[in-house]
Amino acid sequence: MKKATKAKPKKPVYKRQIETLSKVSEAIASNLYLEDILKLIVTVTAEVMNSKICSLMLLNNVTGVLTVKATQSISEGYNKKPGLMLGKGIAGKVALTGKHIIVKDVRKDPIYNNVNIAKKEGLCSLLCAPLKVKGKVIGVLNLYTSDLHNFTKSEIRVLIAVANQAAIVIENAQLLVKTKVIQEELVSRKIVERAKGILMKMQGYTEDDAFRRIQKLAMNTRRPMKEIAEAIILAQRIG
Repeated sequence: MKKATKAKPKKPVYKRQIETLSKVSEAIASNLYLEDILKLIVTVTAEVMNSKICSLMLLNNVTGVLTVKATQSISEGYNKKPGLMLGKGIAGKVALTGKHIIVKDVRKDPIYNNVNIAKKEGLCSLLCAPLKVKGKVIGVLNLYTSDLHNFTKSEIRVLIAVANQAAIVIENAQLLVKTKVIQEELVSRKIVERAKGILMKMQGYTEDDAFRRIQKLAMNTRRPMKEIAEAIILAQRIG
């Protein structure tokens, strides 16, 4: 007679929540690119919190549109769903108010925008938390279940904590990009200033004439002013 296999016991809720935050912290501390870090965050969050789909959406400050930037879902329908305008749908409302929202059943909620996708993918309950940095909302984190689920206060706290961590990672990455751009601009300015000095000395141009000369060469050749300036400096060295 075949012995009945025992069901694998579930981890206590508090242990799963600690595990979620621990794994998210490991992801953040890794040397991965931002895109990979965000993918890892939603993947471990979905896995540990028994979520059907976990997704992270970012807000474009120019267009006011929220789009999915990371999810562990392999559903083409969900991954390619259209963006949401700020204030529209559940995610848009969370992004606008900066407060989390719980939906018992997205398939029956009049505000939820993608009911057809939810029905097709078997999505039911939703917890949506804002990604906030210094009081500013930059996106949302969605956690879906496949069955009706009453999200506990502990689960809400954990998802908000994960959302806050993800927001800090995104903000830091954006600051690094901005810093790099500023540094590159400063380097370019120094090179252009040096090239201007060469033209002023060798050709007798005024400062304004030297700048316009570099600018015109850049426009005519469709090359950055930095490259034109570097060519002038190189020519002066060779000459």
